[in-house]
Amino acid sequence: MKRIKYRKVRKVQPNYYEYTGVYNNEPVEMQLFVYDENGYKEYQKVPLDIIHKECNNHADSQSIRWLNIHGLHDVDLIKQIGEMLHVESFIIGDILNTSRRTRIEELGNDVLFFSVKSALPEEEEGNISTEQISFLLKDNLIISFQEKKSDYFSHIRERIRTGTGVVRKKKNDYLLYLMLDAIMENFFINIEKYEDRIERLSLQAKTDHRADFIADIEKTKENLNFLKRSITPLREALFNIKNDEEEQDYETIDKTSYTFFSRLHQKSLELLDQIEYDMNSLDSASNFYYSAQGQRMNEIMKTLTIFSVIFMPMTFVVGVYGMNFDNIPELHYQNGYYYALGVMVTLAIIMVIYFKRKKWF
Repeated sequence: MKRIKYRKVRKVQPNYYEYTGVYNNEPVEMQLFVYDENGYKEYQKVPLDIIHKECNNHADSQSIRWLNIHGLHDVDLIKQIGEMLHVESFIIGDILNTSRRTRIEELGNDVLFFSVKSALPEEEEGNISTEQISFLLKDNLIISFQEKKSDYFSHIRERIRTGTGVVRKKKNDYLLYLMLDAIMENFFINIEKYEDRIERLSLQAKTDHRADFIADIEKTKENLNFLKRSITPLREALFNIKNDEEEQDYETIDKTSYTFFSRLHQKSLELLDQIEYDMNSLDSASNFYYSAQGQRMNEIMKTLTIFSVIFMPMTFVVGVYGMNFDNIPELHYQNGYYYALGVMVTLAIIMVIYFKRKKWF
C-alpha cells in the first residue's frame, strides 16, 4: 500500500511550486463545459487561450463553466490558471502538494477551495492508493484538478450533454456536490470489494491453519485504516458546510444547496460506520483464528500428555529391571520377561480405562 509521506519543509521562496505526486507521466488534458438550462458547449483538449476567453465572456455571464484538468505535473499551466483566477499562491501550492489533508477554505467571499482524497481502484488485490482532487469555485466557474485521467465524472458529463436531472438548472455549487458524491460512491465501491474479501477471510478463519493467513487479515485492516484516514477529514469538511447553513458562512454556496452537502455528510458517516463494522469483523476473524489455533494446540498437547502418562509406568518397569544388579528379584525367572511385559500391558490398559471414564479423550 502506498502511504502518504509528508516532506520536510524546504528552504525555498514562497512562490516556489512543485508537484509532489507520483503521476509524472500522465498526459495533461483539459476539458471545458459551458452550459445553462437551454444548452451546452463542450471543448476537448482545450488550449489555455480558449479557457481565458470563455471565462471572461461577460456577455454570457449566466452560463456555468466547468474546467476539468487531468495531470498536475505541468506546474506552469496550473500556475497560469491560478493567476487567471487571481488565486493566492499558497492555494496553488496546496493543489500541487498531494500530501495535504482534505480541507475546505473560502478565500474572501468569491473563491472557494476544496481539496479531497479519492480512493483509486485496486490495480492488484491488497493494494490501494489515493488521488488528490481539488476544486476551485468562483462566480459561475468551477475548476477540478485531477492527478490522472479517470472516469469519476463520466455520468455527470452525460447529464450535462443530455440535460438529464437538474444539473443544467443549478449553479456551480450543485456541480461540486455531484462530483463529491461521485468520489464518495467510489469509496463505497472499494469498501464493497473489501467486504467480499472480509467474508472470505471470515470463512477461512474456521478452516485455514496457514501461518500467513493472519498476515492477510492485517493487510486488509491496514487498507481499511487507510480508507478511514481519507474519509475522516472529508466528513469534517462536510460537517463544517452543514453546520454553517444558518449562518451562511460560505458565500460561494447557495443556501438551497446546503441540503445536498448535508446528504454527503450523512454518506460519510455511513462509510465510516461500514469501515468500523468491517474492522470489527476482521478482529472477530483474527480472534477466532487465534482461539482455534490455541484449541488445536491444546488438543495436541492433551494427546501427547495422555500417551506420555500411559508409557510412564512402562518406562518405570523397564528402568527397574534394566539396572545392572545381580540380586534383583524375579531377574532369573524363566518367564520373567513375559511377566514384565504382562505387567506393562496391564498398566497401560488400566490407565486407558481410567482416562476413558474421566472423559479425557
